[in-house]
Amino acid sequence: MTRKWRPSLALVLSGALAFTLVFSLIGLIALRLLGPEIGFRNAGQLIALVILGLTSGLGALLIRFLIGPIRALARYASDMRRGHVGPLPQHFGTRELHALAGSVVEMAEALRLREATIRSYSDHVTHELKSPVSAMVAAAELLQDRPLDGADRALVDQVAGAAAEMNRQLDALRRVARAREADYRGEARPSEVLPDLDRKYPGLSVDIAGDAPVPLTAEGLGLVLDQLLSNAASHGATSVRVEAAPGRLVVADNGSGIPPGNRDRIFQPFFTTRREGGGTGMGLAIVQSVLAAHRAEIAVADTPDANGGAAFEITFAD
Repeated sequence: MTRKWRPSLALVLSGALAFTLVFSLIGLIALRLLGPEIGFRNAGQLIALVILGLTSGLGALLIRFLIGPIRALARYASDMRRGHVGPLPQHFGTRELHALAGSVVEMAEALRLREATIRSYSDHVTHELKSPVSAMVAAAELLQDRPLDGADRALVDQVAGAAAEMNRQLDALRRVARAREADYRGEARPSEVLPDLDRKYPGLSVDIAGDAPVPLTAEGLGLVLDQLLSNAASHGATSVRVEAAPGRLVVADNGSGIPPGNRDRIFQPFFTTRREGGGTGMGLAIVQSVLAAHRAEIAVADTPDANGGAAFEITFAD
């Protein structure tokens, strides 16, 4: 963005209004003067052609100073959203649009670098740890095939369990990174995705109390509900209530609930109360990442079940 003089937005708009007013008055005066000389019909046609030409020139200026820069900025933002680093807009029109474009470009670049850093970090960590973890698994399997006494057997089993846990955590880290990049913008209803989840969780009775569309594709909504149903099933729930209203989605279960001391921690990555059962503590973190990428928030809500349970409320931005 080169430094050069640019008109202000107020100057462009006031100039356009003044142009319209002045030439309308000039047209009326010219009609009164030329009408008696060349005829009012001919004078009207001539003045109309002149005003049309001048108005076309004014329109070209407005396109250059306002419409063109706005469209270029919109294309740039759209390319950045899809992950394509397109060329920077070269013309920014007025001073206000120039400042706005500079802010948008800086913000888009900062977000792109941040997402690239997260992706690079997760890829690097998972790649570098894959080989040593695989070696640990192979060594533990070899030792488990040998006759060992009680203490040695317990130690080998502990190493094998730790290696399996590391594999689960690395896989969860990859899923979180992908969740922040996925694009699930669209619209779907809970009734569209819950039949498949019913088959996946036969021990849960899912009741749809509200079936309004939410601003996520069926794939995205299915991912969110899958994680929440998995969380409910792992905490002993037998029934889940899903209520979708405009801009809001509530999922409540009758499981063991969330202790008050954990309410502020359950969305933290790797926090889990069932590590021994294979939990990675990344399920709710993945849900939060998917929703955050689509301008939505998830929070713990008060459960309607008198016997306890857990409830989550998702709110979507307008």
